[in-house]
Amino acid sequence: MGEDIARRRAGTPRIAVVGAGIVGACIAYMLQRDGAQVTLIDRDEPGRGCSYGNSGAISPGSVAPLAMPGILKSVPGMLLDPESPLRLPLPYLPRALPWLARFVAASRPDAVADAARRLASIHADAVTRHVALAREIGVPELILQRGHLHLYPDEAALGKDAGGWRLREQYGYRFERLDRDAIHDLEPAVGPRYRIGMFLADHATVRNPFRYVQAMVQAFLARGGRLLRGQADAPRRSADGWRVPVDGASQDADHVVVAAGAWSPRLLRPLGVPLHLESQRGYHVQFRGMSDTISRTVVLADRKVFVTPMEDGLRVGGTVEIGGLTRAPDMRRADVLERIARETFDGLGAAPADKWMGHRPCMPDSVPVIGQAPGQPGLWLATGHGHLGLTDSVNTALRIAGEILDARPHARTGITQPA
Repeated sequence: MGEDIARRRAGTPRIAVVGAGIVGACIAYMLQRDGAQVTLIDRDEPGRGCSYGNSGAISPGSVAPLAMPGILKSVPGMLLDPESPLRLPLPYLPRALPWLARFVAASRPDAVADAARRLASIHADAVTRHVALAREIGVPELILQRGHLHLYPDEAALGKDAGGWRLREQYGYRFERLDRDAIHDLEPAVGPRYRIGMFLADHATVRNPFRYVQAMVQAFLARGGRLLRGQADAPRRSADGWRVPVDGASQDADHVVVAAGAWSPRLLRPLGVPLHLESQRGYHVQFRGMSDTISRTVVLADRKVFVTPMEDGLRVGGTVEIGGLTRAPDMRRADVLERIARETFDGLGAAPADKWMGHRPCMPDSVPVIGQAPGQPGLWLATGHGHLGLTDSVNTALRIAGEILDARPHARTGITQPA
């Protein structure tokens, strides 16, 4: 008690961060490093949510939102084709209609241009900042800097993504077009289906996202941070700040950061804070012991599949399924990924495969919500990153920490505040 009073008199803010995925863990680390007194709250082990199973891609060039012009034509396929890369199960349609209407509206050309501008700002210098952070927390070996290779079977498939490549070029991301021979030179295991490659040499990969989060949390704890395991409920105003109920007890704080991913609306709804967010259910299949199949992130762009050489196997992730938080996983989605991988890459043979599903928080316009909640002083939002939570985790943390503490992170780390 006395120590807490002393800290408050010294102006040290007490901050509760709800959610220990890659975004919440990074925010907690940055705040603690820069002088705050931080409690990180999660019902599960840090990094066990969607951060555990993501594809590890650091993709600053992903400035094209999910909703692009012409997306309305894809809606029947989303509803009827069980193998569609973007899937909305028909029984979930009534629940999803408000989000779906906003999603279609976000595909207007002016809305796409605005979303791309905001995404480019959030992505800025992501690779450089992850490299600096990984070095700072003692795991530099996790960052693989060999670029990303996007693959297409033919000109028609490439043409469908032309808008996304124009946006990348507009925001200064350089890429090189490769023919079949050049694809083979980079990645000999890629089968003959793919004839055209687009290579982004300056992109990177985290080879074990779970270990990355764990290292972040360990560094946070080593600096004096506190980890609280339990189910958090909606924050409440208190006489001198905020109170977060956790399993019948409570955590007092001057500021609360909600970084609970797809579960964030549950925490914010009682406060009257609207958040038009859906779970972007993603699947992966991981082939044990096959990480040497490829040497960098490979994107099967026509099928919206990311393939990554992880520390402990070859991870094949992808698909977007808008299906809510309570529906059981449809592992047929993972089965499709397994089939695609075995058809595409030489050498997988009978390699055993493990399957996973996680909930990625998706805004209709693909732009995450980062900043103070309107009309709620001391309540901060950091959610809605979709499949780019890893890419944007450092910049999100820098923004939140900078705004709460009104100070830039220490220059010695090499990690600077985004504009």
